[in-house]
Parts: sequence; structure tokens; C-alpha cells
Amino acid sequence: MTRPLTALASLAAALALAGCATAPPPPPAPPAPAIIEVAAWGGTPASTTAPAQPIHKITLHHQGEVWKDGTDVAAYLRRLQQWSRLTKRWADIPYHYVIAPDGRIYAARPLQQPGDTNTDYDPRGHALLMLVGNFEVQQPTPAQLDAAVQLTAWLAHQHGLGLDDIASHKDYSAQTVCPGQHLYAHLTSGWFKAEVARRLNGR
Repeated sequence: MTRPLTALASLAAALALAGCATAPPPPPAPPAPAIIEVAAWGGTPASTTAPAQPIHKITLHHQGEVWKDGTDVAAYLRRLQQWSRLTKRWADIPYHYVIAPDGRIYAARPLQQPGDTNTDYDPRGHALLMLVGNFEVQQPTPAQLDAAVQLTAWLAHQHGLGLDDIASHKDYSAQTVCPGQHLYAHLTSGWFKAEVARRLNGR
């Protein structure tokens, strides 16, 4: 009887080991992008006592104005912050991040604070990314696109979001062409989300 029992025990052990095979490790987190903080571009931080908003969407915007080569990004952000607060009576710049043509990413409104909009969608829970330029008539630069992909992948990982949580302003409002046809084409073609997925998978 010893031999059959030993054989059965060996088989059971082999089956147990096969069933308990360890899963491959998850891909590494996308690296955090370099972000130029508000104080570094000469802005003043927004004051808020509201509880931090949970992020469940990442939404792309464009500036909507033609961007001229050589424009001082920091000076533009200071003007935008002043206009947002004094003219619009918003708490701050309506977007959380602003991406320049050279790919530099600037912090704007605190991420924990919902953004603002002139249109009919509710931006609560959205991380708002704005690329400077008017992409109805201009093209986003390769550096802008790469920075937007990197920032989106990092935010998606940080907040546990999937590719279906990435969209644009016009996907939530019929009142706008934002983010402009030339940026929107990168979303509708599937290229943008594919690049985000590649970063999320550690490639």
C-alpha cells in the first residue's frame, strides 16, 4: 500500500503547486512627470477649504487661442490666473495642468479643487489637462502630445482609472469644439489611448 499512497501524494503535491503558481509581477508605475509648480511660474496658490475631490475622469482641453512662437508661458499663466480670478470670479485657472509646446507641464489649479468651465458640463471629479494653442487651426507639437500621454498615464495610475475614463471637453458638451479637431483626431484614432496603455504597461 505504501507505493500507491506515495504516488497519490506526489500527484496531489504537483497539482497543488500548479494551482498555486505565482502571477507575474505588475508593470512598474509610470514615472511621475516633471511639473513646474505654481510658485515657479510666478503665480499665487489658490486657497480652498473644500474637501479634496475624488478623480474619476481625465479630460483634455485646448487653449482655444492661436499660440505664437516665443510667447512667455509664465507670463501667459499669470495673466490667465488674474483673468480667472478677477474677471470670471473663479477660484483659479480653470484647469489643473497646462502643457506648453515644448512639452513642459505647469501646475495650475490644485487637483483637489474642481475646475471651471464656460460650457454645460460638470467638471467635478475631472482632472483637466489643457494644451496651449488653437487646435482647430494649429497642430499640437510632438512634445505636447508626449507630455500629455505621460501625464495622463501617471494620473490614471495614481487614481486607479482605465482608458475609458480618458476623454475630451467636447465628449461632455455639445457647446464646444474643444480640444480642437487636430488634437481630437489623436483621440478618435485610438492613438492617444494606445500610447497611454503602453506607458501603463511599462513600455
